[in-house]
Amino acid sequence: MTTSRIALVRQPSTRLADGIVTHIERIPVDVDLARRQHDAYVGALAGAGWDVRQVTPADDCPDSVFIEDTVVVLGSLAIVTRPGAPERRAEVAGTEATLTQLGLTIERIVSPGTLDGGDVIVSNSTVYVGRSGRTNADGVRQLRDIAGRYGYRVVAVPVDRVLHLKSAITALPDGTFVTWSDLVDTRLFPHVRTVPEESGAHVVALGDADVLIAASAPRSAAMIADLGYRTIVVDIGEYEKLEGCVTCLNVLISQ
Repeated sequence: MTTSRIALVRQPSTRLADGIVTHIERIPVDVDLARRQHDAYVGALAGAGWDVRQVTPADDCPDSVFIEDTVVVLGSLAIVTRPGAPERRAEVAGTEATLTQLGLTIERIVSPGTLDGGDVIVSNSTVYVGRSGRTNADGVRQLRDIAGRYGYRVVAVPVDRVLHLKSAITALPDGTFVTWSDLVDTRLFPHVRTVPEESGAHVVALGDADVLIAASAPRSAAMIADLGYRTIVVDIGEYEKLEGCVTCLNVLISQ
């Protein structure tokens, strides 16, 4: 059976520089450079064999390029989120329209729940969800109820030192988790490895051998390559000024 591999992305808004900053000081963003970096990022996804689909831009939403926060994908199920920042909720409709076109089953997080996709890590049949400043307890409860109906177990993880769970920890293709410092309680995760740079804890598994990682983490990239992976390095420096990671800029759908 042929497996389709689709990557959803969204072009950065002309208002990108006005994006929300929570845990770091604001630094000016070069929007033109950010667009070039995004083009290279999209090219890296395509080069790794993913069919890149552009979701309709949301130019009035400065953070809309961070498309990951609008949906959680579990196989053929798409759980449309309700972002924790009210000004980001207008981003969701465009993502849902594309998911509907792709034929995915749609479920939704509804008020009073809030959930950002950046707080969710899927590892086999386990879903880790950060209880963060953007994802509230009711959002966790709704995710647990929905995912449970489809055979997934949900583990809640307290997050208070960074924006999202994926700001602190992510997973390699073999299920090993990578993290930096003590930003999250690693006792909740199996097989944890520490990387030497904070941004090295942000990886995207693009397949059995391919791992996407930021150019700001060269030592981490070398460490991961030494484990037998092909590291695909992208410069997302302008997005890192807005607490963005390599994970934030895509939604991967593999069926």
